[in-house]
Amino acid sequence: MKKIILSLILIFMLTPELIEAQDWANLERYRQENKVFQIYGSDKNRVVFMGNSITEGWGHHHPEFFKNKSYINRGISGQTTPQMLVRFKQDVVALNPKVVVICAGTNDIAGNTGPSTLKMIVDNISSMAEIALTNNIKVVIASVHPAFDYPWKPGLKPNEKIPVLNKLLKSYCDKNEIVYLDYFSAMVDDKNGLRSDLGSDGVHPNKKGYQIMAPLAEAAIIKALSIK
Repeated sequence: MKKIILSLILIFMLTPELIEAQDWANLERYRQENKVFQIYGSDKNRVVFMGNSITEGWGHHHPEFFKNKSYINRGISGQTTPQMLVRFKQDVVALNPKVVVICAGTNDIAGNTGPSTLKMIVDNISSMAEIALTNNIKVVIASVHPAFDYPWKPGLKPNEKIPVLNKLLKSYCDKNEIVYLDYFSAMVDDKNGLRSDLGSDGVHPNKKGYQIMAPLAEAAIIKALSIK
């Protein structure tokens, strides 16, 4: 009886923040939606976009990009590559896509889930790519978008780290015959930041930014589908 009472006390002591922290990778976010897609089975044209707030932002700033296409958005704001790696099988592999577009890394540099080296970021992204390829899913790895600084965590010099990370990602893609999607070059200013006309906070694209990204993403998907 004492054990039961103690257990009840512990449950009531759990704050919403602690309960949320238990789902560190936010697996619950798309769990129910995924079940709907799984019911309909495999779509030969299905593409999953895996990422953070920049991926999630497609739906807010340029929703027409997904309209009447077999594109599925699996972006979660604030996420880092280890969180995406945890949910990759549920939110990508289980949906049986033909292609996955992975766009990740900037929140790792910002330290959203703790300190992270560039090697750790590449390791996590390459692990996602290898899981996809093992499951016969074509892979597109996007560059990290330009950012001069992070408003929520200033002073980390992403304008210096992101170009180095992108070179590492491109090198990995070249060595493994994976499509590299270069958003960075199309959106960067002369200080290695996001062009002022493409976003309001220096990190997240606006509608114009997504309009630049859209044809680049579609060209990368077509290229990935052509790889035998």
